[in-house]
Amino acid sequence: MSADFFDSTSEQQIESFTKTAREMLAGYGLNEVEVKCINYEFNATFSVVTGSGDKYALRINVNSTRTLGNIQGEIEFVNFSSRIPGIKVARPVANSQDSYVSSIVHPESGRTLHGILYTWLEGEEIGDEPTHEQLVTLGAAMARMHQSAREFKLSEKAQLPTFSDWLWGTEDFLLSSKSLLTKEQFTAIKSAIDVIEADTQSLFAANPIQVIHGDLHGWNLMWHEGELFIFDFDDCGYGIPHQDLAITLYYLDTPEQDAAVLEGYRTVCELPTYTKAQMDSLLLQRRLVLLNYLYETKNPEHKEMLPAYLEKSMERVNGFLTGVRG
Repeated sequence: MSADFFDSTSEQQIESFTKTAREMLAGYGLNEVEVKCINYEFNATFSVVTGSGDKYALRINVNSTRTLGNIQGEIEFVNFSSRIPGIKVARPVANSQDSYVSSIVHPESGRTLHGILYTWLEGEEIGDEPTHEQLVTLGAAMARMHQSAREFKLSEKAQLPTFSDWLWGTEDFLLSSKSLLTKEQFTAIKSAIDVIEADTQSLFAANPIQVIHGDLHGWNLMWHEGELFIFDFDDCGYGIPHQDLAITLYYLDTPEQDAAVLEGYRTVCELPTYTKAQMDSLLLQRRLVLLNYLYETKNPEHKEMLPAYLEKSMERVNGFLTGVRG
């Protein structure tokens, strides 16, 4: 891998990945198309518009550590979810080789990049200012997915990770030899993670494991003409419904918003059972996963966020430990 490439600006990286996107799209017979990068954060996503007006979304995995087997698992779970009554998702599109996954060498980074072409979703992202109706709808959709996913089975060529550890199988940049934390930060975060892992193990022991979306928040949800559409299954894996719920709640700002999601969930089935302390652990776990990502990422804009994010994270860690210790 070329370290020099990821030292370049975001604009330069996007320009390079846009060329790769065009090469990848040729494998779908999509040559004379308009290609625009609409999101470059963890991965790179491009809008694709044909001359006849057909639209697609191409996601190229850049920072993702997902294997080909994991990507195949994602595709299988997306297609399964599309058949759940009341659930609407973006659908993967096969390339000219009848494969849903396209791979191409990116010379500038020295990486082999994998991509998936999805059908385009109309509407607007729910974002960070969801309405009560949208949150109730989200809660109900989550519950329907949880109910149906108990029956989901992977094919022999697909694999998905199990989310029993605090980092969900990704590389540790907080507590490993790569850690750049101070001694005080390291000690506090390790103490918090010890509690998080104990609570996670307790929840896993008491609940059946099933596939979950793993990233249900407002920026992975579209709203169009009163209907909810779910996308970005890149983080799906084997976990428990509590983890999906915690991730959604993490991104909300008020008790009223939390209550709306829970209200929607209860319209379909009972909520998973958990204590406030267990949910607090899962919420902090999400924060620490995101902090770990900022130490790992090659995205220049995200790397600039690290100092302020670390400071706020330590406030949350210390507050959490104070609550645990009484």
